[in-house]
Formats: sequence, structure tokens, C-alpha cells
Amino acid sequence: MSTTVPPTTRRSAQRGGLTGGLSGGLRGAVASEWTKLWSVRSVWWNLLASALLMAAAAGQEAIYVVNENTNTDPADDPGVTALGAVAISSVLLAQFTVIALAMLVITAEYATGTIRATLQWTPSRGRVLLAKTAVVAAVTFVVGALLGALGSAVADPVLGEWGRFPVAETVGDVLAVATYLALISVFTLGVGTALRSAVGTLTTVFMIIMVVPTALGVLDNEFVNRIVDGLPGVAGYHFMRGGSDPYPPAVGLALLVAWAVAAMLAGYAALRSRDA
Repeated sequence: MSTTVPPTTRRSAQRGGLTGGLSGGLRGAVASEWTKLWSVRSVWWNLLASALLMAAAAGQEAIYVVNENTNTDPADDPGVTALGAVAISSVLLAQFTVIALAMLVITAEYATGTIRATLQWTPSRGRVLLAKTAVVAAVTFVVGALLGALGSAVADPVLGEWGRFPVAETVGDVLAVATYLALISVFTLGVGTALRSAVGTLTTVFMIIMVVPTALGVLDNEFVNRIVDGLPGVAGYHFMRGGSDPYPPAVGLALLVAWAVAAMLAGYAALRSRDA
């Protein structure tokens, strides 16, 4: 005797929204994305490049601090600097290798056509995107914490007497770096899902994070400065740096989260409305 599955049940199982199938379906999708990520050789090269770039940037930043403290102009003296502050300044450069990793999670599949196989195995596009987001956020958070710790470790011997290592503050700075990289990577994943192009994604993210704030900043206009302070890269830096100018760290974090969510919603809309 055959059993017929009601049409409404079939449609419900196949359709799935952004949070559909959170039980076995999402776990399987996450496991699949995790396996795909670590099976790509370029990911490992990317992680190595991230570590090398972070170490080089932290070493150079520490040298700047020492030189400014030991030159003949007392106006340049930044004084004793926390190791975590050096890591925060250094990640502004090293972040682009992590951004490239997040971008490739989606754009590489469009470039090779494997996105079709992904969507055949997991028809719910919302579930696919949610799984990719979970993997990207988790991996880049851990990578960010390791990079923050690496930057602090490299800066320590270079700074010498001009460096300080408050344990709680340094741990907080490292976690702030990790949080920033995780959120900016999710933002990148959303942009990549919407644009589908590696070049287009990298260009767009680079423009939003670096070029636009720099270009608008030279205008030195109060209204324009407020716009700049709301951009994701600037908001993330204010969050990591702490302080209350121009707003508390919590506001910077909220702005960064808002950018990440907006990018993911745009990516989800594009993923749903277009063919693979």
C-alpha cells in the first residue's frame, strides 16, 4: 500500500524560509558548508596570509609608536601604549585577507557553477544562506581572536618600555577584534550573495570600508562626518577602540550589526529572486 504525502506538506518541506528547517536540515547544511570551506586549498593560504599580514602590520605599528616616543619632538609622544591598541590598529589592514575568505564562500560557488549543486542538495535558499553565515561568523571570529592575540604578541617585544599589558583590557581588545572581523565578514557574505562576483564584491566592500570614509573625511564637514561615522568600517573601529567620541562602543557595535543584517537581507532577496 502506497502512502501519498499531502501537497501542502511537500510544499512546506521544499519551500523553507530564512529560518526554515532549523532541526536536522540546518545542521546538515552547516556541516556541508563547513566541509566545503576546509576542502578548498586557497582558504589555508588565505589564513597564512592573514597571519603574516597581521604580524607585519603590528610590528610596523609598534615601531611607529617607539619612534614617536623617542624622537626630538615632544608633541609626537603617544606615551605608553596598550598591546591591544596596536592589534586594533593593525587589523584595519589585515582585515582584507579575512574579508577575501568570507567573500569566496559564496562567490567561488557562483564562479565554478557549484552553487547549482548546493541548491539542489539544499533547496531552501534561506537555509543555505543561514548555514554559510553560521560557518563564516564562527570561523572568522576564531581567526579574529587569533589574529588579535598574534598582533599583541608581536607588538610586545618591539614596544619594550613603551608597551603595557593589562590582561583584562588586552583580552577585551582581542575579543573586540574577533567580533569586528566576524561581523564585517557576514557583511561581506551578504554583499557577495547579492552581487555574485568576487571582483564586484571586493571592490564594493573596499569602497565602503576604506575609500568612501577617506574621501568624505577630507571635506571636514560636520554633517558629512556624521555620515562617515555611520559607515561599517568606521563604526567597527569606534567599537574596537572604545571611548565615547563620537559615540559609545555599544553604538558602534549596533551600527556594525545593522550593516551586517542589511547586507544579509539584500543577499537573501537576491538569492531568492534569481536563478543560480
